[in-house]
Amino acid sequence: MRKTVRAEALAPQQSETVEAEVAEVTPPSLASMSKNLEPEASFARLVTNATEAAGPLTSLEDQILAHIEFGEFTRAVEIAKTSTDAEERSQLLGLVADAQLRIGDFGAALGSIRSMPDYQERQIARDKHLDEQALAGGNGADFTQLIDLIMQETEGLWEEVDGSGGTISQFDQGVRVEPSGVLRTQTATEQSGRLKDLGIQVRKALLNNEIAEVSGLRVISLPRLEEAVARRLEQGKQPTISMKLLGGLTSIKHVFVYPEDQEIVIAGPAEGWKYNDNGLPVGVESGKPVMQLDDLVTVLRAFSATNQKFFSCSINPREEGLKNLKSFVERTSSRPLRTGVVRNWVGQLQEQLGRQDIVYSGINPESRVARTIVEADYRMKLIGIGKYDFAGSSKIPSIFDLMTAEEQKASKLDALRWWLTMKYDAVLHTADRNGFEFVGSSVLCQSENQFLNAQGKQVQTGQSEGSNLVFAQTFTTKYEELAKQDIVFADLKNVFDLSLVAAILQHEGAARNVGWDLGVFSNEGSYITTRHDAPREVDSVVNHRVFRGRDIVVQVAGGVRADLGSVIADASIYREGVRLDGTADKARTKDSLPANRWWWDAR
Repeated sequence: MRKTVRAEALAPQQSETVEAEVAEVTPPSLASMSKNLEPEASFARLVTNATEAAGPLTSLEDQILAHIEFGEFTRAVEIAKTSTDAEERSQLLGLVADAQLRIGDFGAALGSIRSMPDYQERQIARDKHLDEQALAGGNGADFTQLIDLIMQETEGLWEEVDGSGGTISQFDQGVRVEPSGVLRTQTATEQSGRLKDLGIQVRKALLNNEIAEVSGLRVISLPRLEEAVARRLEQGKQPTISMKLLGGLTSIKHVFVYPEDQEIVIAGPAEGWKYNDNGLPVGVESGKPVMQLDDLVTVLRAFSATNQKFFSCSINPREEGLKNLKSFVERTSSRPLRTGVVRNWVGQLQEQLGRQDIVYSGINPESRVARTIVEADYRMKLIGIGKYDFAGSSKIPSIFDLMTAEEQKASKLDALRWWLTMKYDAVLHTADRNGFEFVGSSVLCQSENQFLNAQGKQVQTGQSEGSNLVFAQTFTTKYEELAKQDIVFADLKNVFDLSLVAAILQHEGAARNVGWDLGVFSNEGSYITTRHDAPREVDSVVNHRVFRGRDIVVQVAGGVRADLGSVIADASIYREGVRLDGTADKARTKDSLPANRWWWDAR
């Protein structure tokens, strides 16, 4: 006879009880083996050792409850998925999800819920998940119902339900990354159309009246915010939605350091938020993307790591692909293409060039920051060669539209390089360098003319001229207008502003001056940013146009470089200002605030 081990009987201080129960039904060797376990030894070791010696000791439910008792949720999920009965598997996964909800791990609970094969059980668990999340401090856009519906109504296997097959997840910008690490871009029409067809509508967040108000200058205390996040993590809870969305900030105008108060604050306009068709939080009034804590922590860690001054991504063509492309163009463009075969020829161009590699430097490639800069760069290139069907991009002419009559006469293969970086008219600081103001924050598009040599290698010229230069200038001039129509470009601007905050704090030693070690936001800190699949490859950006019977092929490389160190080193930009003292007084911590309050509005 075997004695069932119940989870209720298992706790670190009860190891002797566990040993006694196991001894009744197992050989002496197992009893002696269990006595060697430390009081904090995991149930996984106990069950594994017992099973090896005497076969299965417990039911699936008993094993799962015991693993939950020891906080081993991953193993509990694995055991639940071994059940061959769909109804039982759903119930077992429900046990795990309930336990994860109790400790505030909503992301993990959602993963367990999605793995439940029974549709009705999954719906009940999802509704409970939404209720618990709202009670914990707000509710973000939730696409679980949409994801469930897709998995329910489409053919084929799904990894979360069946243990193998496809995967599905949500991301802000309409970007998807395939299992092979290839970046794909969904058009605005594709995204909004599919979501509307499935009944997903824009929703307002659950906010209290104070934080939902529009503010011309909302102040966020970074040490107080970090302390509040740390307190929730210690309680086994996730930060509230208002913490994760930095109190509704839509941009940053000021950074102030108050050494005597041991305080560092950032300040800018803020408002309540809703969620757009892609689930990205945007201001209710302005429609601008709301800044995110994950992005701030990512760049704080990047710039505090090793005296870092920049981070970047680049999209690079492969040498073999360039060689193949050059050879193909020379071989096939000796005479004008016949009508009707141009589209096929352009397809062959892209096939010859193949995919390009995405390379990251100085930033966590699995962060939202990395995904944002890659997506913005790729969209910019598609706009530049006339291959992005977003309506707003029509106001920015493609490189072909800008070509002069002389350029159109040349039958050639252009290898161009375009990249995005930050642009500030000024970063003003007080005489004591404890107050800072961002002036004219935007994004700059830069360009370079390159050529392919006989071996098909890109040769840098260090020069930008003709239509290439005009495109970069036009893109920069129209950037603010574009950012209002395509949110990924507004999001990139937010990333640059948060990065400038991190660079200033690092350059001025501000955290050290106020005695703040970044706590859970530091590189060794316990705050875990959401992981996003890192795209490593992307389809090449190449297009073709015929002018007066002459073929012109354009291939583009480039990337994004957030070189904030160069901004701070430029005395014409990073300079003393005389109008910050009054704002610094307004932004100072209010004496009447509760001790745990991490934001306030400067009136």
